[in-house]
Amino acid sequence: MRLTDLLHPHLDDVTSVVDATRGGLRLDPYLHLPPGVEPTRHEQPVGEGELMLLCYGPDPALHGDEADCLAALERMRPGGRGLIVFGHPGTDLPYHRLLDALVAHRCQVLHAAALGYTHLHAGAVFACTEELLPPHDWFGHPLPADGFATALRIADEYVLADFVSRSQRARLIDLERAAEETARALETAREDGLAERLAAALRDKDQLTSALRGARERTGVLEARVAMLEGSTSLRVGKALVSAARSPKRGAARLPGELYGLWRQRKAKGRSARATSAAPAPEAPADDRFYLSHRALSVAPRDRLVITGVLTDRTAADFAADAVVSRVLPHDGRLLVERTDPDVFLVQLGACTGEAGPWTLTGTGHAPDLDRRLAELIGQARGLGRAAVLWRDGPASSAPGLSQLPWDAVLDGDTGTALCRLDPVTDGRDRLRDVFQQDSTRVRLARLAELAGAPDPTAERRVAVLAAPRDATDVARLVAQTLCQLHRPVEVVVADPVGLDLGELTAASVTVHSGPPTAPWVADWTDLTEDRPDTLLLDLLCAQEFSGADAVGHTPAADDYAFVPALKPLLVRRSLLDTGTPPDTWSRAGHRLFAVRGKEPS
Repeated sequence: MRLTDLLHPHLDDVTSVVDATRGGLRLDPYLHLPPGVEPTRHEQPVGEGELMLLCYGPDPALHGDEADCLAALERMRPGGRGLIVFGHPGTDLPYHRLLDALVAHRCQVLHAAALGYTHLHAGAVFACTEELLPPHDWFGHPLPADGFATALRIADEYVLADFVSRSQRARLIDLERAAEETARALETAREDGLAERLAAALRDKDQLTSALRGARERTGVLEARVAMLEGSTSLRVGKALVSAARSPKRGAARLPGELYGLWRQRKAKGRSARATSAAPAPEAPADDRFYLSHRALSVAPRDRLVITGVLTDRTAADFAADAVVSRVLPHDGRLLVERTDPDVFLVQLGACTGEAGPWTLTGTGHAPDLDRRLAELIGQARGLGRAAVLWRDGPASSAPGLSQLPWDAVLDGDTGTALCRLDPVTDGRDRLRDVFQQDSTRVRLARLAELAGAPDPTAERRVAVLAAPRDATDVARLVAQTLCQLHRPVEVVVADPVGLDLGELTAASVTVHSGPPTAPWVADWTDLTEDRPDTLLLDLLCAQEFSGADAVGHTPAADDYAFVPALKPLLVRRSLLDTGTPPDTWSRAGHRLFAVRGKEPS
């Protein structure tokens, strides 16, 4: 929730906003106060028609400290209202430090909500009153007032909410402890895997060194034997006899002279060997030849998740849209794991229990050879420092042997649904949105990538907004349209941000800059007078992921979920936008254009 959404339902009869914050944080850009309500700063009591701003957080220099809040609460008078924002996360909100002071100064909390900013996580609206005020619902609307019934409601809700929150806090602590233990175990496993990989590399190096030394010794022996044979008198006599036999007329006449020459050379070698046996051997001449070893290698960073493992046909096809997928077979698994060096070695239970497939019956006890080969592949992957993950998309009892293998992680649930497999007419727009946000194959792969420390596939859904605000009114519309989107943009590109206060976007983790967009998708919002619904970007991305198109938009004929030759682009692939070609030529250039019917900007 935005701060203005929390505050504005409580601004009735408020004519002045008193800023009582003491930290370095300015709340003015987040409020978007209506005309006639002016922010002021004074040390006087705050009463009827006034609202006080307070801030409390872990960073005193930014949020202020507890003493400042307690001192400001002493200035509250009946009829006055207040808004306090917290820099603490909602689960660690130290409300107990202010609760006694709120009660002592007759301040009743009317509404509390979580805020979607990086340094402000929660906020609460309170009022100073002499009588019990009716509480507000989740949307900030007051409930029917009935003094005794209101007190009973508050008391009952307090007891029940405290009971539920205690169990939730205990579960949160257990989950955090389990997450820490899992992270430590995974880190230890990775370190062990690296140590095993290093030890295996050293063993391979020693084996290769020994094999190379033995090969060199055998080569030296063979070279000595060849030299001895080439210089032997027997070989030379044989060559002379063979030459004489091939040409008897001419060779027979030369044969006695050649044999006599060989006899003379042999006697001369014998005398020279006896004469030089006591003298030191002459130094071998230096080898003046130069050797050049060249090796070409192309290295590029991995920008996609790399999966190797045992998968069904459908899962492999769906995963291939967002990851590099290699399916192993029982006979080539070891080589494939070594060559692909995957981010994760994945085994899908459905591929081991299906009706037909190379790994059918694995883990059931009916194919021990397949169990042994799968265990070898898991050990090889972990030896390479890669995570071995079991995706249990069926009952564990169908393949109990898989649970006995040394997995780094086990994921329970289906592998998700690719949006291209849905029917927009039958399933409806709401079903597409739900699958896109929670149950799509890309969302499932994001969990797997997080386990393996690989690139997040959902990063391909990032959207950049091109805007050109000129004044404070345009800034307010840009901030409202950006932060209300169900699929929020990650960056806003402003042509000239000088003199514009866009701090609320930055506080909501939206990057604001003036350079070229960096997100994979770009939406043109330069005309801020258009009315954009909160489902605009979500519907556009659903249509894109369903179709795989390069641009998505509207047509004058209101075509819906259909490929068209021309459209008004509302969401464009950044690589296509960087080409600078006009939209009316995109279809002729081979780019895919997909139309989706939505609320037409007015």
